[in-house]
Amino acid sequence: MAKKETKTRKYGAEDIVVLEGLEPVRKRPGMYIGSTGTDGLHHLLIEIFDNSRDEAMNGFCDEIEVAILPGNAIRIVDNGTGIPVDVHKKTKVSALETVLTVLHAGGKFEGDGYKISGGLHGVGASVVNALSTTLKAEVHRDGGKYAQEYERGKKKYNVKKVGSSKQHGTVITWQPDPTIFSELVYDWDRIVAHLRGQAYLVKGLRIRAIDAREAGKIDTDKIFFLKELELEAPNKTFYFEGGLLSLVRYYNRKDKPLHREIFYVEKEANDVAVEVALQYVDDIDAKETSFTNNTITPEGGMHLTGFRTALTRILNDYGKKNNILKESEGSLTGDDVREGLTAVVSVKLRNPQFEGQTKSKLGSVEARGAVETVFGEAFNAYLEEHPDDARSIISKSILALKARKAAKAAKDSVIRKGALEGMTLPGKLADCQSRDPEDSELFIVEGDSAGGSGKQGRDRYTQAILPLKGKILNVEKARLDKMLAFKEIKSLIIAMGVGIGDMMDLAKLRYHKIIIATDADVDGAHITTLLLTFFFRYYKPLIDEGRIFIAQPPLYKIKKGKETVYAYTDEEKAKVIKSMGGNEAEVKEIDDSVETDVAPEENEESEETEAKTKSSKISIQRYKGLGEMNPEELWETTMNPASRILKKVTAPDVEEADKTFDILMGSEVEPRKIFIQTHAHLANIDV
Repeated sequence: MAKKETKTRKYGAEDIVVLEGLEPVRKRPGMYIGSTGTDGLHHLLIEIFDNSRDEAMNGFCDEIEVAILPGNAIRIVDNGTGIPVDVHKKTKVSALETVLTVLHAGGKFEGDGYKISGGLHGVGASVVNALSTTLKAEVHRDGGKYAQEYERGKKKYNVKKVGSSKQHGTVITWQPDPTIFSELVYDWDRIVAHLRGQAYLVKGLRIRAIDAREAGKIDTDKIFFLKELELEAPNKTFYFEGGLLSLVRYYNRKDKPLHREIFYVEKEANDVAVEVALQYVDDIDAKETSFTNNTITPEGGMHLTGFRTALTRILNDYGKKNNILKESEGSLTGDDVREGLTAVVSVKLRNPQFEGQTKSKLGSVEARGAVETVFGEAFNAYLEEHPDDARSIISKSILALKARKAAKAAKDSVIRKGALEGMTLPGKLADCQSRDPEDSELFIVEGDSAGGSGKQGRDRYTQAILPLKGKILNVEKARLDKMLAFKEIKSLIIAMGVGIGDMMDLAKLRYHKIIIATDADVDGAHITTLLLTFFFRYYKPLIDEGRIFIAQPPLYKIKKGKETVYAYTDEEKAKVIKSMGGNEAEVKEIDDSVETDVAPEENEESEETEAKTKSSKISIQRYKGLGEMNPEELWETTMNPASRILKKVTAPDVEEADKTFDILMGSEVEPRKIFIQTHAHLANIDV
């Protein structure tokens, strides 16, 4: 037998690619800032701001200004010590150039320059430099003004003295690189929210934000703070002496507190500074926020674990000791004691260890022990000194315990029903033939009429139809047991197949596309909102994975001869008619002739109204609902993957989405009234 010849390739030193300086950042930006989308764009701002904030945390500055300039450039100024400009012994260039061009260079690793720092990794300024088309650094110190400019991380000139100055501090101005970022638009509200939070966390620090995008050309060469120009531009200034107490009070400004006095402790243990503030409110949700060296840790970490452990243990011990929690009721869980809780946990330590460059989760074990000790001792004393508050808190937790047990029984019922009858899925469900979730789609439609058209017009192999009768329960303020008693919700949960709550298993999802398809009217919009609330509160992982979509059915069917065009808005309808030979006057004439109030039983399809143009007839059919489309029209416009329009549901800013759902779908009327009045000018009212 002839020996099989194997191919070999030459692999030598020349195949090894060496990226120097800031090249790795431009090559793989996601490794350093998480993404090149909106989050990454804002992350650049946070990195530079954090450097200024670290100056304030260590007592070197008390004022920071963040400005969005025309063209979406960013300018951040602090009145700190100013980055050193003398030559660095190791790099042989100025310290300023070292900070802006060398990864992991900064004053936060050794020595006493910064005892506490949020910017642990030392890559902030250099990464921003690498991912910007231009960056200019100005340093005011020792009576002089120094400057250096860069293009995509490459310096244009060495650091040089450009004048004298009575100021002290650093000014960094940069323009993000459009070849790196998919979108160069900053979110003013997002920036303001972040800066407000930072002002609460650093007592005595004044933070100013200015949106100067519409201010025209601005000459910043002869000024330090932009406030000196007194621009007519949106601006916010934050200054708080109350620290976390003020932050919890702000979070709960629209909620009813269970106890007036906000619990607060600030103390150091084992070289870890611990600060905790909490208050319970009349709500079923928990709001927990954690920080390490004033950097928010959205995924929590050891400090939050220590807080939760101590909170659960102390409330159980106090409740049993004072006969508030009966032995027969069992013990409170972490979920029970966090219902209605608003808490902020902040730790400051010398060398925090984070999981990942974006610092989303704290991994320092010593933080857990410090928080457990400091918070545990102080909260135990608080309960002893405030017995009425203690009873209110524990009674609320006991109520949550009872609801949890009721919800578990209801969940077991749903899961059991799904398993035993699931071979017999909900009777309303017209399932698809495919058993591959990747190919399968579930259309949630409004009413039996749309369900009938959908069942006839669909691709039976990949598309399932679940009609819902009426409006589902608003789950925003309903406990799980009440929600699971609602028939339509139970059918939807069983159809999806993943369970719910702590029994959820996303691997069992039966459809990888879940499509909300409701009528294009006020009722349809309301049903969509109720379903989105349900998915956001109980199935947010499906939103995160991009599984939830909203169908976009057309409003009009426009025909001229054999030509048929579907229009999705009134503006699009007008353009289509004009393209078919109508003029502006005729378009209005046609608009006025459209009749939409035709009863389905009088005419199986909506009445077609006709208007004459100079050349020929154009007929317009106005769809009031999906049920008015025949199966072929529904397939062609809304269900056919080749021609349909789907909107993917996303929640990039979870905190903002959570607040919006709470305002619009919660039990408090006043915040909703204010929201509607504020945004009324944006409403598109279908009269």
